Amino acid sequence: MSKTTMTLWQKLHAAKQQIGKVAKNAKNPHFKNSYADINALLDTVEPILHEHGLILLQPVNGTDVVSRIIDIETGEQIESFMTLPPIADPQKTLAAVTYFRRGTLQSLLSLQAVDDDGNTAAAATGKPKIDNARFEKAVASIESGKYTVDQLVANYDLTEVQRKALAL
Repeated sequence: MSKTTMTLWQKLHAAKQQIGKVAKNAKNPHFKNSYADINALLDTVEPILHEHGLILLQPVNGTDVVSRIIDIETGEQIESFMTLPPIADPQKTLAAVTYFRRGTLQSLLSLQAVDDDGNTAAAATGKPKIDNARFEKAVASIESGKYTVDQLVANYDLTEVQRKALAL
């Protein structure tokens, strides 16, 4: 099915298969734990959403912090929101907005986090991810004999969907 005939739900499903887990990249000194900050979440999900014709907006609407994903072709959308508590201090309000942006985005996409600690780093491949457009070009190069599956696997950290496409 081509992207132009896919529904919002089908696009979200395809995007979620690519997103995987989000690495925890920040430390909370108060609770002595780590978490994925808003930048890590956005760096992980936005390029994949864009690849599927979806855009993420996170407006503050009155007292609600909203995460909204919109299909740019059809205008269909899905959203998650949280209501801000009454806070007089603007800095605390902005901190709450950032916190709620993380929460609504994680909730909307049912994102899992993975610890980016020594054990995870030791197990990491160190290879870059490959987006769908480059993956399709690589497959075309494989089919024309200019590139091999072994080279692709050696050079890139492939998603499960990409591995299945190569029958690995």
